[in-house]
Amino acid sequence: MYFDFSKLNGKDSYKLLASTIVPRPIAWVVTVSASGGLNAAPFSFFNAFSGDPPIVCLGIGIGLHGMKDTLRNLQETGELVINMVSEANVAAMNLTAAPFPEHVDEMQAAGLTTCASSFVKPPRIAESPASFECRVRDIQVLGGPNHLVIAEVLAANIADRVISDPGKCRIDASKLELVGRMESPGWYVRTSDRFMLKQPKLGDMAMATVD
Repeated sequence: MYFDFSKLNGKDSYKLLASTIVPRPIAWVVTVSASGGLNAAPFSFFNAFSGDPPIVCLGIGIGLHGMKDTLRNLQETGELVINMVSEANVAAMNLTAAPFPEHVDEMQAAGLTTCASSFVKPPRIAESPASFECRVRDIQVLGGPNHLVIAEVLAANIADRVISDPGKCRIDASKLELVGRMESPGWYVRTSDRFMLKQPKLGDMAMATVD
């Protein structure tokens, strides 16, 4: 079936995109407000877009009560920590997605442990197998309630057990045991089901054609 997005409302456009561009990695974002209040919230409109410079992007929409605390904090302070979500902490992540009042510390409510960051004020979540300290480069208004946050990664804290070769920055991604977001509402996927497919070389392709 063909869908003309110019004829769709925002809710239907979201449903089509969120249900077909899957699985989506989850950014478990920790921010600090200008007054020092902590906030943690998950976002699945997220990915890495450059390695040099190291750039990640987040899509942030509107919350049930207006502007989300994460977006407001990023506008005020420009700092964040992105924590990856594993199977072991998916329940805690889901709890922090609840629409708590602004003064509630979601991490404390979820029983999570925080560790101080090196370059930014927001702490990382100790239970996460990989965390990235970031600073906002730009926040673009996409239209309506939606914003695109462009951030530069300053540092990473990655669990020792998943590092296969620290000198070459090689990670055994299977040991991260991350989860991804599927269609709404409430569907997730594990990343433990993998397969290897090596990229063919041009010479091999030519020989296969001749044979």
